[in-house]
Amino acid sequence: MSAFESLVRPALVRIAAPGDGYDPHGDRYWGTGFFIAPGWVLTCAHVVAKGGSAVWRGERAVGIVWDGGVTTGEVALASPRPAVPEQELDDWDFPDLALVRVPDVQDVSCVRLSERMPVIAEPIQVSLHGWSRETGRLGIRDAVGEIHGVDGEALLLRGTQPVKGLSGGPVVDLNRAAVIGLNKGRGADEGAAVPITSLRQLYRARGGRLLSEVIREHDRHHLARYRSLSEDSDWTRAQIRHRPPTVQGLDPGRRIHLYGRLAELPPPGGPGDVLHLVDEVRELTVGLNVRPLLEDAPHTWREGVGLLQELHDPNQESASDLSPNAGLVYAARVARHVRERHGDSAAIRSLGAWVTDAAAGTPLVIRQTIAGLLGRGRRGGPHAAPDAGSRADVLIEIDSPRYVNRFPWRVKLLFDGHTIRPVDGNDVGVERERLYETLRQPLAKALALGDCGEHLAAVEALLPRELFDEPLDTWRLSPDDELFDERSLPLGQRRIVVIRDRARNERPPAPEWHKRWRTAGLGPLKAVPLRAETLGAGRDAHTTRIRRETPRQAWVRLSEAEDGSVPVFCGQVGSGEGLKAMAAALAAGHPIALWRSGAHDHADCVEFHERAGRLLAGAGRAEALHAPVLSLRKRVAADADADPDAYDDFDPDPDMNAATNAATGTGAGIAAGTSDGTAAGTGTGDDPPAARSEHAWASTLAVLFDPPDRPPHEAPLQGPPMLGEESW
Repeated sequence: MSAFESLVRPALVRIAAPGDGYDPHGDRYWGTGFFIAPGWVLTCAHVVAKGGSAVWRGERAVGIVWDGGVTTGEVALASPRPAVPEQELDDWDFPDLALVRVPDVQDVSCVRLSERMPVIAEPIQVSLHGWSRETGRLGIRDAVGEIHGVDGEALLLRGTQPVKGLSGGPVVDLNRAAVIGLNKGRGADEGAAVPITSLRQLYRARGGRLLSEVIREHDRHHLARYRSLSEDSDWTRAQIRHRPPTVQGLDPGRRIHLYGRLAELPPPGGPGDVLHLVDEVRELTVGLNVRPLLEDAPHTWREGVGLLQELHDPNQESASDLSPNAGLVYAARVARHVRERHGDSAAIRSLGAWVTDAAAGTPLVIRQTIAGLLGRGRRGGPHAAPDAGSRADVLIEIDSPRYVNRFPWRVKLLFDGHTIRPVDGNDVGVERERLYETLRQPLAKALALGDCGEHLAAVEALLPRELFDEPLDTWRLSPDDELFDERSLPLGQRRIVVIRDRARNERPPAPEWHKRWRTAGLGPLKAVPLRAETLGAGRDAHTTRIRRETPRQAWVRLSEAEDGSVPVFCGQVGSGEGLKAMAAALAAGHPIALWRSGAHDHADCVEFHERAGRLLAGAGRAEALHAPVLSLRKRVAADADADPDAYDDFDPDPDMNAATNAATGTGAGIAAGTSDGTAAGTGTGDDPPAARSEHAWASTLAVLFDPPDRPPHEAPLQGPPMLGEESW
C-alpha cells in the first residue's frame, strides 16, 4: 500500500456507462479517473471512448461514481479524439487524455498534480491506483513500482504493471507526493504511463482558456485545504512530511501559497510570456541565461516556478540551490508583468505582499531586486512600457531531398538572431506536398514559445532554391475550415515571413554578401530587374527577337548594381529562367529580393516592378521593409474578400493605365522581367484592369531576406542529432 492511499482514494472515480456502475457482470465499467479540481475529472481518452458517439458529441454520457455519490459528466477536452463522433479509433496514441466536466460536484477531494516532467536520473518510486475487476470483483487496487525511463512520450513502469481497469488512474511520485502520470497500459515486460505534463497538449485542442482555469481551480483548492482547520490530511502537509532533504526548490507550504496567489491573476498570453520571465530570472540569478536544450511549453504562471527548480550557479563548485530565491524573484516579475498589461488589482497587491514577506530571510540583493520590481509602475496600466520584442524567432530548415524526394526538416528557436534551440525535426523527411501538414504542429509550438506579449515571433525559412516558390506566408496553424481567429489566419498576415537560401548558408559568407548587407542596412533601397531581357534584330523589318540574358551576364550586371539595389522579378524563381537568375543574384551577394511565387503568368509586370520600386524606396533600408510587406499581405487578403460588385464603378489610376498602355507591344515588359517573355500590360490574362484592386500587384509576393550573420553557418551544435524518423 502507498503512504498516500488515504489521500488518493477519496479522489478516485469509477468511469462507467451512466448509472451506478455496479453491474455484477462488469459490462458497464469502463475504467478509472480522478478529481483534479472541483467539478473536473481526468482520465484516459480510450476509457471514455467506450461510451461511443454520444461521448464525442459532448453529451452527458459519462457515468462518474465516487465515495460521495453518483453523477454524469461530459467530455470537455480530449486528445486524440475521432474526427467525427461515429468514428472508432484503432489506436490511442499519446497523450491519450480526456478532461470530463462534472459541474454538480464541488465539495470533493482532489489529487495534487506535479507541474514538471520528472527527472529520471535514477528509478523513481511510484504508487499506482485505480478501480479494477481483475480478481473478479470490482474494487480499488493499489500497487508500488518504479518509473525507470522514458520512451517517446511514455513513462516506463516496472516492478508492477497496471492491471485491467486501472487505465486512467493516477501514478504518484512517492518522494514528492504528487501525481506525475496516468496509467495507460501494459506490455509483456513493463507498463506505460502518460506524464501529467502531457496536459499541455490539450491546449492544441483549443482548450487553452478552459484548461488554464481548471489548473487555477486546482491550486485554489489545495491552498484552501492547506489553510483549513479540518483534521483531515491534505496533500501539502503530506509533501512537507515526506519531502527528502535532497529535494530542492521552494518548500511545499510556500509553493502552494505562491500557486494559489498566481491562480488569481489573469493567465499569460502564451508560453512565450512565461518563458520570457523565466529567461530573465535565470540571467539575473545565475548571471547568464542557461536555457535548456529542449524547451517546455508552459501555459500557466505556476509552471514557470517549476522550470526554475533545481537552479544552480555553474560557476560555484558547491551546488547551492538558487531556485527558492529564483522562484520569489520570478513571482515579483509576474506581478510587474501583469500590472503593466492589466493595471493594478487586489490580486497583484496580495501577491506582492506575500512575496515581500516570503523573501524576508533571503540575501539583501534578492530583497532589493524584489523591492525594485514591486515598486516600479505601481500606477502602471495596460499602456505601460512594452517588452523589447518577441522572445525568439522561429527558424524552419528544409534540406534538399536525400531519400526518394523526401525533404528533411527541422524547426528551431532563434534567440537574438544568434543562439538556436531545437523544437522538432525529421532527418528522413517528407514529400513536398506533405510539408505543410507535417510542419503545422511543430511550427505552432515553436511560435507559441517565441511569442511574448504583444510581440509575435518572425518566421525565417531556410530553403533549398527549388522550394523558394513554396507559399509559406499562406500557411495556417489550424485547418482552413476551423473558426476564423488568429490561428486560422495565414502566417504572412500576422507575422514577418521571409525566405533564406540554404545553399550559401552552408559555408562562410562571401565578402560580396557582407558588403551588400551593410549597404542595404544603410539604404536607400532601389529595385533592379532580376532578369533583364532585351530585344534583338529580327529576320526582317516586321519581326523582332528576344535575347535572353545568360546567368553569367546576369551575375555581372547584378554584381555591378548600385549599393542598396534589390533584385525584383515578376514570376517564379524556383525553376527555369527564374532559378538561374536567382542563383546569379545570390552569387553577387544580394541579401534581399522580391518576386511572385504564383504559378500563373502575369499581365501586370510593368506595374509590379513600378510598385515594388516604390515599396523599396518607401522602406528606405533593409530592416524597415518588414512592416510594409506585412501590411500589403493583409490588404491583398482583404481585397480578395471584397464583394465583386464593389468594382462595378472602378476607375483605374490614369497614370498607371497610361504606363501600361505605353508598354503594350513595345517590349518594355520584357525589359522589366515578365515571367513568360511576352510584352506586359496588355490588359488580358488573370488580372483584368477593370477588376483590379490597388494591391493586386502584391498577390503572392515573396521576400528573400537573408543576412550573412544569422545561423546556421558557423553556429555551434545546440542539440542532439536526429536519427531516423524520431523527433527531438
